Amino acid sequence: MAYAEKRIARGKTYYRACFQRPDRKAQGIVVDADGRAVRYPTKTTAQKAAEKAEADAFEEAKKGRWVPPEQAAAAALVTFGKFAQEQMDALALADSTMQNYPRSLAHLLPTFGDKVIRDITEPMVNAWEKDQQRQFAVSSVRTYRSLLHRLLADAVDAGHADKNVAERRRGRGRRHGRGRRRGPEKQITTMLGSLLIAERASLLSGRDDEFVAHVHKTYTGQRWGELVGLETQFARPDSRAFTIEWQLYELDTGELSRCPPKDDSYRTIDSPAFLSHLVGDHVARTQPRPCPCHGFTYVYSGRGVGGTRQPGPTLRQVAELAKVSTGTVSNVLNRPERVAEATRARVEKAVAEVGFVRQVGPAREAAHWRRSGHAAWIFTPAATGWYPKKAPHDAHPVPVTGRPWPGVPVRGRGASGRAEACWLPIKDRLTRHGLRHGHRTLMEELGTPKVLMDDRMGHEDGSVGARYSHVTDTMRATLMDQLTEVWEESLDARLALAPRSSVPVLDRLLQHRAADA
Repeated sequence: MAYAEKRIARGKTYYRACFQRPDRKAQGIVVDADGRAVRYPTKTTAQKAAEKAEADAFEEAKKGRWVPPEQAAAAALVTFGKFAQEQMDALALADSTMQNYPRSLAHLLPTFGDKVIRDITEPMVNAWEKDQQRQFAVSSVRTYRSLLHRLLADAVDAGHADKNVAERRRGRGRRHGRGRRRGPEKQITTMLGSLLIAERASLLSGRDDEFVAHVHKTYTGQRWGELVGLETQFARPDSRAFTIEWQLYELDTGELSRCPPKDDSYRTIDSPAFLSHLVGDHVARTQPRPCPCHGFTYVYSGRGVGGTRQPGPTLRQVAELAKVSTGTVSNVLNRPERVAEATRARVEKAVAEVGFVRQVGPAREAAHWRRSGHAAWIFTPAATGWYPKKAPHDAHPVPVTGRPWPGVPVRGRGASGRAEACWLPIKDRLTRHGLRHGHRTLMEELGTPKVLMDDRMGHEDGSVGARYSHVTDTMRATLMDQLTEVWEESLDARLALAPRSSVPVLDRLLQHRAADA
């Protein structure tokens, strides 16, 4: 019960405001900002202050936010860095989130890490944000600030601060500032453009896998991780559908984590007959085996050598020691007659000094695509016609032969000098995720009901109207017929450009289409 306690000090009378604490372990006393008991001149003012303090304390306790004064005093000394680390240790989220958390936190700790949470102010947060915007993309800074807001909100709940100084209040700032938060618009392409990109990707890789995968992604809108992680058991041709149960997410360490699809978007994507046959023939032709990293059989495998390098010195280290190129080292090891005797002796000496051991046995194909390698050396050159910059070489057009159309990439030393042409861009700044955007846009053009579009894309509509809309068999069948028609139109357009293709699977499709016509 709240009451006013009479006290006398040095002959002067004053009153303290005392109240019952919610934990009922001790008597509560109203204190000032420095933690000293407030001295009230009259009993009435002390009584009112005590009653208010008691009511506030019990109200905070109902919300689960009341903190005993002794804990609040200790909390006042907690630094942002210590609290952020405690929060990170307590997290149990997806591997991708656990990977991104420290990455964003690294942008907060230099400014706020050693500061007591209660000492962090709103002007400090605003100054930090302006400095970050001068260095990084607006979308990235928005992610960093979101983490700061979340951490400070948790700190308020834990009693380390009275309010969240990173919280944005509505109605502040200039209205046109919203435009600064917009990222670059995703690029999409036509179905013919997507088909041409798939053909080029297959020519760059030297196999049919990339063609089938890119057509698959174009006509289903699957995310990249869902496509890489599609297991053969979920892609049976007789079912005319692909079941999305898992994805493979590539971590910074290079490990591919087998995890549920983004936002738990488990779903079954209907497949047109042509796509089911295309994927089914691909699986029958390639006969995929269980990968060594997960033990599951996947529809698509990686390209290039993966996971076969023995530990120890690398070819590049030998080249740096001998002060020659890696190509010269390779010639010494494989074709020594092509290298001058003095250079050969220098390379052999470097090999002996570093203890380089050559790869023994045949190299195996990588089990899965790597995100950056596929984007940089397969998809982007196919879409833009340019190879990326790689030291010491600048970005340059893809050198190709003049015949057969659209040209076969020329490889090896002096490729540019031996080439007869180069590819024109199909769509600049197009990304693999742009194919997913393109699939959604195509469905919009075809007049597909929104409920079916959300179902295929794995999106969730929380509106009341969505509760009364349902996907029907008629909707599914109509969309499959429309996608088949679009596919046949793109094949006809490709056939008009050239009757044959250097990609075997596309060449067979073109011949069948020509025969049907």
